[in-house]
Amino acid sequence: MRNFIIYTTLAFFLFACSENGEKTGKDLLKEEKKTEKTTKAPAISKEVLSDIIKSIPSPLEISFLIKDLNIAYEKKVLSNADDLSKFNNNYKQAINLGIYSTDLGYSNIYGQTQDALNYLTAVKTMADGLKIGQHFDFKTIKKLASARDNLDSLLLVTNKNLEDINEHLQEKGRPDLTILILTGGWVEALYLTCEVAKKKPNELLNNRIGDQKIILDQLLLLLSFYDDNANIKSLIEQMNRLQKMYENVKITVKTKQSTVKTTGDVIEVGGDSESIIEFTTKDLDNILNVTKEIRNKMAE
Repeated sequence: MRNFIIYTTLAFFLFACSENGEKTGKDLLKEEKKTEKTTKAPAISKEVLSDIIKSIPSPLEISFLIKDLNIAYEKKVLSNADDLSKFNNNYKQAINLGIYSTDLGYSNIYGQTQDALNYLTAVKTMADGLKIGQHFDFKTIKKLASARDNLDSLLLVTNKNLEDINEHLQEKGRPDLTILILTGGWVEALYLTCEVAKKKPNELLNNRIGDQKIILDQLLLLLSFYDDNANIKSLIEQMNRLQKMYENVKITVKTKQSTVKTTGDVIEVGGDSESIIEFTTKDLDNILNVTKEIRNKMAE
């Protein structure tokens, strides 16, 4: 069985050990979970959730990577934009808003204008169903989705939209919907990566699949705040199966040569972190299969 050993630089914003003793985002999340159980305080603070949202890579990033590898556009692996009528509750609408947003970015990056506009319509329908359509700049997104040279602007606009949505849902006491949107988008991006990697094996794609172990842990911790919701509890059970598949993925972080910069009385120590990701082809197949099952369940 072939063993993948992949080197990469990861931004462990939430999960890296803090050399100066400061608490990481994951530490703060665990503390809030403990506080919730003892004091029945609001599930998760606005500040922590906002930091986590900013730390999760945009699904657009994997689409950029796939296209840069000269891998052909695969429409058939995307979610069906005509299935809107099936998603008639908040849970389904939030999950599939995330899924359709990922598909919108992927089709747009490949210059598939009609597909992008179809997914834009699906995103608008899901957003309106959740009563957050006012936070999507659909006019600008539609204009950007029709032009191939505005991808950076599209990324900025969509990220701003998500921040506005999170702000609104926090005010309405529904941060769980923000987490579901994030989860849907993440699962769709992982599913897309898995499908492409299965047909066109590539070390960089395998790398991306392996390092999602960190994001999965993060999402499960977020979802655990709302496990009294039957739909979310079921989702957690499905994601736990995926986490089980990731148990054999080993991530070792090594610090490269440090740099020291002195400014007056201040000494700054810097340096990149190199991650070694190890897993077998069997582990990869297991991750692919379970991700596909989860994604298909979301789109039912």
